[in-house]
Amino acid sequence: MPSLFDPIQLGAISAPNRILMAPLTRGRADKQAVPTEIMVEYYTQRASAGLIISEATGMSREGLGWPFAPGLWNDEQVAAWKPVTAAVHAAGGRIIAQLWHMGRQVHSSVIGGQPVSSSATATKGQAHTYDGKQDFETARPLELSEIPRLLNDYEIATKNALAAGFDGVQVHGANGYLIDQFLRDNSNFRDDIYGGSIDNRIRLMREVVERVASVAGADRTSIRLSPNGESQGVDDSNPAALFTAAAKALDEIGIGFLELREPGPDGTFGRTDVPKLSPLIRQEFSGPLVLNSDYTSADQAQAAIDSGNADAIAFGRTFLANPDLPARLAANAELNPSNPATWYSQGPEGYIDYPALEVMAETEAA
Repeated sequence: MPSLFDPIQLGAISAPNRILMAPLTRGRADKQAVPTEIMVEYYTQRASAGLIISEATGMSREGLGWPFAPGLWNDEQVAAWKPVTAAVHAAGGRIIAQLWHMGRQVHSSVIGGQPVSSSATATKGQAHTYDGKQDFETARPLELSEIPRLLNDYEIATKNALAAGFDGVQVHGANGYLIDQFLRDNSNFRDDIYGGSIDNRIRLMREVVERVASVAGADRTSIRLSPNGESQGVDDSNPAALFTAAAKALDEIGIGFLELREPGPDGTFGRTDVPKLSPLIRQEFSGPLVLNSDYTSADQAQAAIDSGNADAIAFGRTFLANPDLPARLAANAELNPSNPATWYSQGPEGYIDYPALEVMAETEAA
């Protein structure tokens, strides 16, 4: 079996190791969803990842409701991303953009209009806004006539990602956001070609990935799915049938890799209380399979690769707090703990001030 530290080909992207950086929302852009200078250092610090998957990045104003998250729908955003990708590349890294449409997981005060979804539903709880938390609102169903516009939005965002210097794109199809809302039968109650049967419910996912691949190339396209239990209010009566069908469709498109978010019982944005579906998905998807399941050690990650269920592992919170994670894992070094209180603040604390091994060694020697 390959080692966690062996190189891997992820479609067109040659990764020097199998330790990927998972997408991590950090809230360091400005109110116009334009990346800021501090983000250059943050991503550059983590360039030793086999591949960086960017924080979830809005593919349109309609789709981005998280305060101070970045976007990729206009020229100003593209220009601000360029120094980030250039710095990562100069440091020897690779980085792709994760394209995000949050669907009903937004608030009208942020996006400037009523949220959209597969059906007229609302998520329980409250949305993050610039004015604090506010109750989620009932979304309006996307009209059939709007689907071409949505696909065009993904196409524009993909072109912008490439223009900004990203090495590829990942479609965010997980965690109860728009594509997930179309996939699951407790949030999709449509009676048209995008609802009802599994084939219909995976249609939007397939069309979005095909449109993105038509611009970036299938070998520079990937998607994140979360074939777990309930996730931010979305669930399905037969997840095994749903996600194996989705995996088969993605395999036919020939995407560069598939990432699965399979959190444990205490996972963020949902949990897995039932047997994980990655072994079944593995049977339907022949490309590289990346797992993200709250991994915190090299042994855990290597065990997943040794099982044959994964080709690479995407680390989230662990990479957040350890900018030189591959080196730390290789040396079996102690890991920095993450500070959740700083995750979504706008300053450097808990963002670019986590020490690397060499910095710690210099401090101890002084």
